[in-house]
This record gives sequence, C-alpha cells and structure tokens, in this order.
Amino acid sequence: MRLAILSDIHGNLTALEATLADLEAAGGADVYWCLGDLAAFGPRPAACIRRIRELVEQHGEQTFKVIGGNTDRYLVTGERFPSAPAQNAEELAAAIQRWKAAGTILNWNAEQLSFDDYGYLAKILGKELDLKVDGYGWVIGFHAVPGDDEAFLTADTPGEQARDYLLDRAGRLAIGGHTHIQMDRDLGNWHVLNPGSVGSAKDEPGKAGWALLTFEEGEVTVDLRRVPYDVDAAIADLETVGYPVPEFIVNQWR
Repeated sequence: MRLAILSDIHGNLTALEATLADLEAAGGADVYWCLGDLAAFGPRPAACIRRIRELVEQHGEQTFKVIGGNTDRYLVTGERFPSAPAQNAEELAAAIQRWKAAGTILNWNAEQLSFDDYGYLAKILGKELDLKVDGYGWVIGFHAVPGDDEAFLTADTPGEQARDYLLDRAGRLAIGGHTHIQMDRDLGNWHVLNPGSVGSAKDEPGKAGWALLTFEEGEVTVDLRRVPYDVDAAIADLETVGYPVPEFIVNQWR
C-alpha cells in the first residue's frame, strides 16, 4: 500500500504542478493525504484550492483526503500569526513591519477567493486523519501537532515534549506538516514524519517537498522527495496577478 503526503502548498501553483507531475512519474499512490495550508501567501490561492478539489473529485473523498492548516484558518476567520511580545523598540519595529506585510498579503489572498473557495477552507478546518494499514497498524495525520495547528514539532523538539504532543492519540506512525522542513524521526513509541512544504520549503528553497510511503510486510519505507520547480516562472506570476508585497515571498522561494 502506498500513501502520498502533500502539505503546505501556500498558493504556489507552479510548485504544486511540479509535485503532482513527480507523484505521477513515481507511479501514484493508493491513498493521498493533504495536510493543510493550501492557499495563503502565494500568488494563486484560488487555483491551488481548486486543483486540490479536482484531485478529490478525481480520486474520491475516501482516497484523497484534505485537512486545513493554520493559514487556511487565517483566511477563513481573519486571524493572523501570533507573536511573542517584543523585548525592545527594535524588535517591535521589525514585528510591526512583518505584521503589515503579512496582513496585506493575507487580505489580498482572501480577495482572490470565491465564496465557494472560502466555504471549502472553512469545511476542512480543525480536522485530523487516520488510516489503519493492514499488517502495520494505525497511521495518523494532522497539520502541526494533534489538536494544535500552530505548534512546532521538529527534529530539535525534546523527546518528552514531542511524545506529549501525541499523548492523546493512538497509533504507530504520526505525520504532520507546518514547519516546512522534512523530518523522519524515531520517538520510540512513535515514528514521526514531516513531508516538508510543497510551496515554500525552508530546508531547500526552490524545491517542492512531499513524501511517498510504501507499506509492505508490516514495515514502512519512507521516501522524502524534493522536486525542483521553475522559481523564475513562479516569481513572474507574482507580477501577473498583482501580488502586493512580492519581496516577502521571493525571499522565501530563493
């Protein structure tokens, strides 16, 4: 059985199409999970939502499953990134500039959505995924950590804290996105994976990250894949659509 995991598309249609081409070249999967953050911050928020919905229709809701992430929630509710209090005037000034840029982009993203797009994002918020794989056991999926779409579970998260994030869930393999960094980590009682980000990778900017899992004879083989995409085309698309703060996203893609 093969499980494909996509996460954190962030409105980057160029990267999404490169990922889907790589997925097809790899032979596809039996089940597909998308772990949220479909639209926010990229130049093509509506197109990415609609492309994912096309895939759900093509494969069926029981085969292609989608949940929301924190930035999907921002587009639905008007919330913005939480931030720790500034410790000095310089930190506050920098934070204000980040808030202004992020707010401008998120407001523009929201304006690109139809009410149908908006309704789809609202429908997928606050959800998690699970799958019982014959001979292997339960696999669970979430955006950041179970019950919290803002927390960070990384390679550096202390083991006790990482296990606490999963304390109220049962299973063998836990898969989350949110950090934009691929991860394959053994916590003893849990195997934890992060497929990375399709649209805005932090570990290898300019490459789309996703994961292909193969379950066979009670074990799982993990293929954390990175796909180059045409960053210049994605940057050119910012001008095409009238993206309001291009340097914000270009710095992430480069």
